[in-house]
Amino acid sequence: MELKTKINAENDKQDLLISREFDLPLELLFKAYAKPELIEQWMTNPYTTARLVKFEGKKHGSYQLESKDAQGNVVFKAHGVIHEFDLNRNITRTFEMDNSPFGVQLEIYNFEKLTDDTSKLNMHVIYESAEQRDQVLKLPFAQGLSMAHDRIQEWMSKLK
Repeated sequence: MELKTKINAENDKQDLLISREFDLPLELLFKAYAKPELIEQWMTNPYTTARLVKFEGKKHGSYQLESKDAQGNVVFKAHGVIHEFDLNRNITRTFEMDNSPFGVQLEIYNFEKLTDDTSKLNMHVIYESAEQRDQVLKLPFAQGLSMAHDRIQEWMSKLK
């Protein structure tokens, strides 16, 4: 099955260009990344429950995310700093996983209106090195990201 989220990874580069079109108005797509309760919903999956320990959706804000398994064990933690938070336009932030060999990455999210009922997310993710990026791509990264985007489509469609 072809993934709806498209990932462009050029050889010998340390970044990814990611895009996904949604059957959601621009405002709803942005809200999926701006409201803690919505982020927790689409970040939760059949294996873990996501919780934002901290979320300051603003310029110079920060966030902390953790996911727990069914037994309540923390299985994933990440955090970062929000550098830009421009309503319905873009979010620029860092992302760093705790207890991981992967370093800090810079993520630039651009939200684009296609029609009144459709929108597009363009992500530019920059890693510390090409090697680090290639290690991430060896994981089920593309499938996981596409599944998360599918959940955004599902959850946010309920709010239309």
